[in-house]
Amino acid sequence: MSGTLFVVATPIGNLEDITARALRVLREVSLIAAEDTRRTHHLLSRYAIVTPTTSLHEHNEGRKLGGLIERLQQGEHLALVSDAGTPTISDPGQRLIRAAIEAGVRVEPVPGPSAVVAALTASGIAGNGFTFLGFPPTRSKDRERWFEQLKAAGRPVVFFEAPHRIKRTLQDIRDRLGRDTPVAIARELTKIHEEFIRGTAATLCEEMVSPIGEFTIVVDIGRLPDEQRDQGASEASLVSSVGQLTEIGGVSRRSAMRRLAKRSGVSINALYAAAEAAKKLGE
Repeated sequence: MSGTLFVVATPIGNLEDITARALRVLREVSLIAAEDTRRTHHLLSRYAIVTPTTSLHEHNEGRKLGGLIERLQQGEHLALVSDAGTPTISDPGQRLIRAAIEAGVRVEPVPGPSAVVAALTASGIAGNGFTFLGFPPTRSKDRERWFEQLKAAGRPVVFFEAPHRIKRTLQDIRDRLGRDTPVAIARELTKIHEEFIRGTAATLCEEMVSPIGEFTIVVDIGRLPDEQRDQGASEASLVSSVGQLTEIGGVSRRSAMRRLAKRSGVSINALYAAAEAAKKLGE
């Protein structure tokens, strides 16, 4: 009988933010696959956990998959952890999870800390649902597509950003979405120097002088005027937004088409035609 792959959420800063179940699982499994074994060692030492660890990150995940899946198929229980928070949320581990599922191995989540949820709940930006967009790309074309998804979201958007790029991203939000776009920035969540900075894109650009730490940003896309949100969006970008709304937002394809047609001024027939053309190109 196969073992179980436990996907374990770990603290994003404060080591007290871990569940009793997560601690039990980390003690009981045969091996912990960690994004960075050195960082995971600090957590394990704090709770006197002596379970062996092995590194599993984007550079070695493909090479290590076979051995880990073999151990699971032989009946061993393994845990997957990232540096902080929930694995696969802008962290490695997805390839291992997919391989385990394909091999018929049980995959069991052990939920816990998430910077995305923590930032959203204390941001002061409310909404029925939200969109998570990971890290903004650095390459210009990918960045253009990313901002098109941001503008078309129609609900609060949460994403991560590095300190050396956050000012540029805030400037892009100011320039593309408007100076008065509501933004909340969570810095060093759950750590000693935790800080929430709230304001508009314009005012926060001025405050980001020498940013340090880890940043989670919440943008209130839901309060942007429809004409500002989708102004100038191409049919191709709107088709991409349809995919975002259906796959992430849980909206039906028909509803997504109607919503984006109304916002953009592009006819719903034109959107359907563009979607069909994109589908044929992908076949």
